[in-house]
Amino acid sequence: MTGPAPLTLYDSAISGNAYKVRLLLSQLGLPFRRIEFDVDDGSTRTAEFLARNPNGKVPCIALADGSHLWESNAILYYFAEGTQYWPGDKRLRAQALQWMFFEQYSHEPYIAVVRHWVAHLGKTPENEPQLPGKIARGYQALDVMESHLKHHDFFAGPAYSIADMALYAYTHVAPEGGFDLGRYPFIRAWLARVAARPGHVRIID
Repeated sequence: MTGPAPLTLYDSAISGNAYKVRLLLSQLGLPFRRIEFDVDDGSTRTAEFLARNPNGKVPCIALADGSHLWESNAILYYFAEGTQYWPGDKRLRAQALQWMFFEQYSHEPYIAVVRHWVAHLGKTPENEPQLPGKIARGYQALDVMESHLKHHDFFAGPAYSIADMALYAYTHVAPEGGFDLGRYPFIRAWLARVAARPGHVRIID
């Protein structure tokens, strides 16, 4: 008798959003196979891939029943519910969502985009004029995080959670986009706490 089909993660090694999912699955000890995609070559826009994720992006994960789930923070929630990585308290669950929404709307569009343009695509006539504004907004997000971490070890109460995973993904590689974390001692201490967690994997692993 065979067991359920393994999880399949449609992934990209350079994607912080995909890395979040790899990190959680590793920390939960859940086996999965990964299929690598280049986020810039159009391979996530094929009809075959769009049948899995109509938004044409990674990460996307095939569950054991053959269905697919996409959007990184939704995938984090799916696997974290009922585990130590999702708070049991109603207020702390809302706080976790608060920071996960912040990550997607006030953090990732600036820190992740600048990193991608600088470290992977290179500056172009199209993106270079936009860089100063995006860098400024990225530092605004880091300022908000630093203010919180000055008084807290983690983002959703006293325990490490998927809110931390969501923010860690692109924050720890922000220097690849030229962001200076030297001015943020509390963020740096938090990054070290996250990296020391059991089951931690690096984005390059």
